[in-house]
Amino acid sequence: MKNKLDTRPIMFNIDQCMTGYEIKRIRKKLNLTQKELASITNSSKSSVERWEGRDGKASGAVAVLLNMLDRHPEYLEEIIIPRNEYPLRLRYMYKDMLCTVIDVDDINQKIRIKNYVDNIMFRAFGKINEPDYEMYEEFLESRCFPRTRDKIKLMLRDMNLPFYDPFLIVERTNGRMAEDDFWIDIER
Repeated sequence: MKNKLDTRPIMFNIDQCMTGYEIKRIRKKLNLTQKELASITNSSKSSVERWEGRDGKASGAVAVLLNMLDRHPEYLEEIIIPRNEYPLRLRYMYKDMLCTVIDVDDINQKIRIKNYVDNIMFRAFGKINEPDYEMYEEFLESRCFPRTRDKIKLMLRDMNLPFYDPFLIVERTNGRMAEDDFWIDIER
């Protein structure tokens, strides 16, 4: 008797090719714009337009990714960066790898995050998935030189800052510290 549930891994062929019709069908199924699909595939919107054209096609890694997302649309949640509904977005990075997206509403003191790594050592808030605003402020300060540092007034003057403000310091330094490869990209 054959088992109805096949648990063997699905093998994707890197040489596979996908027609423009298939690409457009998958994009619509995933409820993505051409610009969003371009972002996910690390390509341009004009490339997506060309792929979806009457004689268009895509091959290689793009076709493999689209085939995977067609079969497992739930994976999209793992790779897509959600739309920002707050005024400020920070991307916590390790070298060139995105670790955590932090959306901040300073006026209402709200914060929302999404982690893109499993290793808690690379996450902005470690094992905490729903940090509060106070934790966010502590996180910012952890990416700055200490308030008690000797000759802090000279450092602030060199940064053209009138007082110690962790966000302003992170904005000037990208939250880079001498002892690690983490940094913060700020988007307003």
